[in-house]
Amino acid sequence: MQQIWDSTLSAYWSASEINANLAIFLTLMGALFLGLVVGYERTYHGRAVGMRTYGLVCMASAALTTFVGYPSLWYGGHGTATLASDPTRVVQGILTGIGFLGAGVIMKDGLNIRGLTTAASVWSAAVIGILVGVGFYGAAILLAALSTLCMLWVHRLEDWLPSRAGLAVSVQFKRGDEPTEQYLREVVQEHGYLLTEGSLSITLRDGHSEWHFITTSMRGQAKSSMADLARAMSGSDRVAGFQLANCRN
Repeated sequence: MQQIWDSTLSAYWSASEINANLAIFLTLMGALFLGLVVGYERTYHGRAVGMRTYGLVCMASAALTTFVGYPSLWYGGHGTATLASDPTRVVQGILTGIGFLGAGVIMKDGLNIRGLTTAASVWSAAVIGILVGVGFYGAAILLAALSTLCMLWVHRLEDWLPSRAGLAVSVQFKRGDEPTEQYLREVVQEHGYLLTEGSLSITLRDGHSEWHFITTSMRGQAKSSMADLARAMSGSDRVAGFQLANCRN
């Protein structure tokens, strides 16, 4: 009995299994790097979906795609003769359910979106479970380690790399004052920001014109802090009220 048990366990760490895990290691590392590169573009432009989210999703997708290429090594090489159904259908069902779970943790708070990295990490955790389930223990361990490091350290990399900060601005002008969009663009550019295309909305409330828009900092130019902007708007004879908030949309 002990011999049978030892033989079963050793099958999961045979030379062919180890070679497959090494190949998956390299795939996961490459996918994480490429996901971070793609995600940096979003981080640079102040978007909510950034490097961590892209890195996790890209890496987990690569893990799913890679393990399907080694069916003869699933379950320590003991499963191919006894499989009565296609395990990839099980995987599909798992990820569909995890998709609903991930959607439940994503929340929109004003112009900020929260929970995207949590949703991606939940999805990554599902893939880790799948890899463990089919016997790719080494690959599962690496995916877990890389996912954890991604969530713990990549946000520091995001903070260190140059990026364009975003501000959500709401301005209420004095009664009867109707500014132009060109005037608004010139004002925000004076403080080192650009008006984000497609973000402007205008509301008329009790005779006051209210403008709501998002700005992003201009590349290579010093920008005013939120406190400086607040002081400038407080001293304007055209502004009746305002609201400023950091945003990642």
